[in-house]
Amino acid sequence: MHTEKSNRILYSALDLATVVEGKTPADSFHNSLELAQKAERLGYTRYWFAEHHNMAGVASSATAVLIGYIAGVTSRIRVGSGGIMLPNHSPLIVAEQFGTLASLYPGRIDLGLGRAPGTDQLTAMAIRGQNFGAEHNFPQDIQQLQQFFSAENSTSNVRAIPGEGLHIPIWVLGSSTDSARVAAAMGLPYAFASHFAPAYFLEAIRLYRQNFQPSAQLKTPYVMACVNVVAADTDAEANKLSTSVKQLFLGIVTGKRKKLQPPVDDMDDVWNEAAEAAVMQMLAYSFIGGPEKIKKNLQLFAEQTQVNEIMATSHIYDHQAKLHSYKLFSEAMQKIQLNNPQIEETLIVK
Repeated sequence: MHTEKSNRILYSALDLATVVEGKTPADSFHNSLELAQKAERLGYTRYWFAEHHNMAGVASSATAVLIGYIAGVTSRIRVGSGGIMLPNHSPLIVAEQFGTLASLYPGRIDLGLGRAPGTDQLTAMAIRGQNFGAEHNFPQDIQQLQQFFSAENSTSNVRAIPGEGLHIPIWVLGSSTDSARVAAAMGLPYAFASHFAPAYFLEAIRLYRQNFQPSAQLKTPYVMACVNVVAADTDAEANKLSTSVKQLFLGIVTGKRKKLQPPVDDMDDVWNEAAEAAVMQMLAYSFIGGPEKIKKNLQLFAEQTQVNEIMATSHIYDHQAKLHSYKLFSEAMQKIQLNNPQIEETLIVK
C-alpha cells in the first residue's frame, strides 16, 4: 500500500483517439503515441482511453489494444481505460485482456469500468446480442472481475490466466449518482465524466464521499474529475481553438456526428441559440484560455471540489496545438496547491 499525504493534485490525460477531418484512425493512433510520450515527460500520472463505438470521430473502440500500444512505447506513466464499458464484455474476457496487459507492463495498468454502452442503442444491440440488458448486472460484474483477479480464485473451475493474483486497480466511472453509490459501496476510486455530463457532478462526489466504505484497494475516498481543456498562449487563441470541441458537441446534440472539424471564426455561423445553450451546458466544466486564466480557474475548481486528481481531455484540431495545450495544462497543475488540503493518496501502487 502506498500512502502519501499531499496538497498536490495529480493530473492525467483522457484520449478518445479523436479522428480529425481529412485524417484517418491510423493518423490518430500515431498522434496518441506522440501525445502519450510527451505526457509522460510532463509528469502526467495516467493516460487513459475511452471505449466508444460507431462514431466517425472516435477511434478508441478496441480500447485494450490501444492500451497495450501506448504502454509499449512509454515506461513510467500508468495506462488504462476510462473506461471499458463492462456490459459490452464478459468479466472473464476483460480479466484475461487486462491480466495480459498487466503481465506485460507490471504496475502500470488501470482498469476503469463504466456501465453505459458507449454508443447508440442499435450498435449496443449489435455488440451485446442476447445480453442487451446486462448493464443491470454492473456491480455483480465488478465483483466477478475482482474474483478473477484474486489469488483465491486458483481453486475455481473458471480462472483468468493471465490475470489471477495480479490485483489490477479497478475504478468505477460514472456520470450519475448511481455510479457514485456503486463506487462508495465497493470502496473503489471514482472517476466522474464531468467533461460531458456536468449536471450531477457535485451531488455524485458528495454522495460518494458520504457513503464510502473502505476496501482492500482503497482506505479513503478518491475522486478524479475529467474536464475539457483547451489551453493556448492567449485567451483569444484558445477561444478560437475551442470552436472545434464546440462543433463536436453540437454534433452530439443534433445527432449529426462528424470527424473533428477545424476551428471557425464565429460559432454564431454554426449554431442557433437553443443548440448553443445545450452545448454550453454539457461543456460547463471546460477550461479554455491562456496560462493565467487556465491556472486561476483550475485553482478555483480544485478548491471548490477537493478532487484528488484532474484528468484532461482536449479535442483540438491541430495536433501541435493539442500537444501545446497539454503542456500548458501540466504547467498550470504543477502550480496549484490547496490551501486546506484534505487530499490523501491511498491507491495501491505496486
